[in-house]
Amino acid sequence: MLIDIAQKCLQLIGPESAHDLTLHGLKNTANTPVEWFYRQSLPSKPVSVMGITFPNPVGLAAGLDKDGEAIDAFHSMGFGHIEVGTVTPRPQPGNPKPRLFRIREKNAIINRMGFNNLGVNNLVTNLKAKESTAIVGVNIGKNRDTALENGISDYIQCMREVYKYANYIAVNISSPNTPGLRSLQYGSLLDKLLETLKLVQIELADQTNRYVPLALKIAPDLDKNEIISIAKVVTRHNFDGVIATNTTLRRNDVEGLQHSNESGGLSGGPLLKSANEVLDCLRQSLNPSIPIIAVGGIMSVADAEKKFAIGADLVQIYTGFVYKGPRLIKDIVLSI
Repeated sequence: MLIDIAQKCLQLIGPESAHDLTLHGLKNTANTPVEWFYRQSLPSKPVSVMGITFPNPVGLAAGLDKDGEAIDAFHSMGFGHIEVGTVTPRPQPGNPKPRLFRIREKNAIINRMGFNNLGVNNLVTNLKAKESTAIVGVNIGKNRDTALENGISDYIQCMREVYKYANYIAVNISSPNTPGLRSLQYGSLLDKLLETLKLVQIELADQTNRYVPLALKIAPDLDKNEIISIAKVVTRHNFDGVIATNTTLRRNDVEGLQHSNESGGLSGGPLLKSANEVLDCLRQSLNPSIPIIAVGGIMSVADAEKKFAIGADLVQIYTGFVYKGPRLIKDIVLSI
């Protein structure tokens, strides 16, 4: 397939350049005849999660299309949903370059992008412009220069802006690339955040006559007691779902390899084991009625099948998509 050749060519240039070139190409070819280059026809495998009927359970994880530029193109590839973001209230450039690194030997990536995005107003413009029926989740975060104690206001602002245009909203408190952000996963900070966002959700649902589910995205670098504690808070505040997991700070499986000492979050094959351990503990600790979207380390059909066997309701791919291309979507859907 021509798409396979393009995939190999992209691996020959720098990772962030390849990312930007891909998004630019997809943005400009979506809903045009050129779309045949990557369009895939997939069987319908509907699944109901968080009150939403997804055409299939395979989604695109947040981070690849931060500004929602290529939603229609990803939809044409067969993704059952596309999660855009992380978006912040104000535009921000992210961390200095270089900030994205491949570890090919392990099908892994390290990134320290730092929530680089053009801001929530730009994202809303792109959400309004989409032509497809794609189910879109919006991943929200806080600006780097917003003090942690004021972080809730950033989440509220993003939530209010995207509520009308999102199918669900993901609350990102687990990126390792915004200083202090992961502390929102613990104790009173987490309790206050979830309580406040739930109240805003109820208010917005009443105003718009439309209920948009909230999902919490957590880190893989949590111990059993921390996961159990998060599960209790999620259940207490009736959050609609949990996304497990974000990238990891651990380097156990890539030590000694080129770029392994770069700071940032590690994704791809080496993340699978720890992400699955979090998924397993979370599924056992969480109210059974609360669904889990599993992400982290899915490089093959077998990896996805393991997530479902542990208790995932949906799966998302990112690094697997970067290395394997759109065919991975189709293979997983066909295996279900």
